Amino acid sequence: MRFNVIQLGLTTCIIWAAVVFLVGIGNLVFAGYGEAFLRFVESIYPGYTYGKWAFGGVIVAMLYAALDGFVMGVVFAWLFNLLGKSMKKEG
Repeated sequence: MRFNVIQLGLTTCIIWAAVVFLVGIGNLVFAGYGEAFLRFVESIYPGYTYGKWAFGGVIVAMLYAALDGFVMGVVFAWLFNLLGKSMKKEG
């Protein structure tokens, strides 16, 4: 079995961006919702500051998450496919 590298990258891009976006919107609607998660997001994405720009901040975090999700998906699929080839050669 092999993964399509671009498809998995786009899938993880959409999922991770949606998670960050929905938690960010939830935090704007219900104060304190997902605060620990958003502080975590703040610690890994430079330029995003929790609570600083309201909806604009959610968009910035979502864009970072989309890029990050795509890269993670592509790397995962590439590595999976690479290891799958080497396992077939061995056994």
